[in-house]
Amino acid sequence: MLGWALTFLIVALIAAFLGFGGIAAFAVDIAKVVFFVAIILFVISAIVGLVRGRSPSAP
Repeated sequence: MLGWALTFLIVALIAAFLGFGGIAAFAVDIAKVVFFVAIILFVISAIVGLVRGRSPSAP
């Protein structure tokens, strides 16, 4: 998911360089949303992993 955020950021930088201000702003907004969703999902999975703990391994 962070790869998508990076992709949209690169698209935004290229669009800004070429002078497409509206497209660049839209791509930056999408990149921000995807980045924050990825961070939230990471925190949730880290909390669930800590709460569940490790299961005993089979011999």
